Amino acid sequence: QVQLVESGGGLVQVGGSLRLSCAPAGRTFSSYAMGWFRQAPGKEREFVATLVWSGNSTHYIDSVEGRFTVSRGSAENTVYLQMNSLKPEDTAVYYCAADTRNGGIAPLWADEYDYWGQGIQVTVSS
Repeated sequence: QVQLVESGGGLVQVGGSLRLSCAPAGRTFSSYAMGWFRQAPGKEREFVATLVWSGNSTHYIDSVEGRFTVSRGSAENTVYLQMNSLKPEDTAVYYCAADTRNGGIAPLWADEYDYWGQGIQVTVSS
């Protein structure tokens, strides 16, 4: 019933930019934070970024700090991930997720999130 839908993925060149969107579908819900994760072929799913609604606090994995920006959309539970200066190692399936329970700690782990999108492919090539 609760769904998150990612959009904006695709194929980009090294150094290019892409903006991913994550929007809810179906039943409405309240969240504490929204996060972005990614999983490259043969790799574990890893944390990328999160936005905690209170204060619009953001956190990033070191490898994307300064290149990626997570921001709040105008609609409830909607977030964007602006990705600049893309590198081949950014190639992955990107997932957005919603944490509906954590009220005190920025969620950096996948098991802290309750709802997930289906994932969207981002491919960075030369």
